[in-house]
Amino acid sequence: MSYIPTPAQAEELVRRYNKEEFHIRHAETVSGVMREFAKTYDPENVDFWRTVGMLHDIDFELWPEQHCVKARDLLRELDVDEDVIHAVISHGYGICIDVAPEKYMEKVLFATDELTGLIGAAALMRPNGISDMEVKSVTKKIKDKKFAAGCDREVIRRGAEMLDMELSELIGKTIEAMRALEC
Repeated sequence: MSYIPTPAQAEELVRRYNKEEFHIRHAETVSGVMREFAKTYDPENVDFWRTVGMLHDIDFELWPEQHCVKARDLLRELDVDEDVIHAVISHGYGICIDVAPEKYMEKVLFATDELTGLIGAAALMRPNGISDMEVKSVTKKIKDKKFAAGCDREVIRRGAEMLDMELSELIGKTIEAMRALEC
């Protein structure tokens, strides 16, 4: 019988397969951003969004070359609900798996995963972190291909298109969501 993990259960699973603090922090950040977006777009399902955000990279530390494919297998072995699995693996669409984001929540995950990394890297370089960060600062960093070179700008742009949002709006909403995590 499949189940939908609570956010706490999802965190426990992530910690079972990830030991590096960077990966755990990234999962917590994406989960928190998903929570903030859910408050606006799907307030009845905030925990579901949080769980998906937490689990999205469950396989990345141990099986980076099988990312999303291994997550699907792993989560199925754990009897996690197929809706969670589809949402988790669809963030790798066109990158490492051929499962497209369909639901709005899945598109938010696709759009914000890379973006949270880029914003987080930019915040580390600022004296006040994210607290006074502006959209134009992030936009400049997106244009600088050497900055946070591991963050795929094309994925961020495709995510904004999927959400039918201007890139600047997506950046602004993601900054606000990440700011809420600082409290």
